[in-house]
Amino acid sequence: MKIGIIGSGHIGGTLTRRLRALGHEVTVSNSRGPQSLTDLAAETGAEAGTLEETVQGAELVVVAVPVGAVPDLPAALFDGKLVVDAGNYYPERDGDIPELTDRSLSSSRWTAEHLKGAQVVKAFNTIRAPHLMDNGRPAGAPDRIALPVAGDDTAAKRVVMELVDEMGFDPVDGGTLDGSWRQQPGTPVYTADRDADGVRHGLTEARP
Repeated sequence: MKIGIIGSGHIGGTLTRRLRALGHEVTVSNSRGPQSLTDLAAETGAEAGTLEETVQGAELVVVAVPVGAVPDLPAALFDGKLVVDAGNYYPERDGDIPELTDRSLSSSRWTAEHLKGAQVVKAFNTIRAPHLMDNGRPAGAPDRIALPVAGDDTAAKRVVMELVDEMGFDPVDGGTLDGSWRQQPGTPVYTADRDADGVRHGLTEARP
């Protein structure tokens, strides 16, 4: 696939490395500009691009920036795109966002409302970057970690679940974007490295 990754921090950088190693065409961007990504591009073979270059040519775009930076993204650029939201809301970093603080919206629904023309799927937010880098396992392995994937569109969710599986993790259907609070920080599945049954159980255990 042609994949765009916005953000080159822990998760964005790790996804760049893993997806390039699997043979996907990856373009990566960050807020500091392509010149700051020279080393990552040289290491992985990914393209360093502007935000526009990263999104326009991509079949799938991963947004791996702080949640507080999402409103700065030009929403029209994402029209018609499959967007994977890998972010988590941390008030101490992102500031007070009332709808997220009082949990009236899941952070991914809030992101989707900013990127109205996109098909948003929540994934890759429950695992620590070093484990995402190193702990993928073949299908059927007894120690295979599962990752929940939430979204409103079944076809879009299937694409992301297949990508999760390709990376060495068991994808678990996490329901809709409104229900994706069940995989946010503070829930039983967050950074817990559970197997598929454990993730399913953890999603049902989660409380608002």
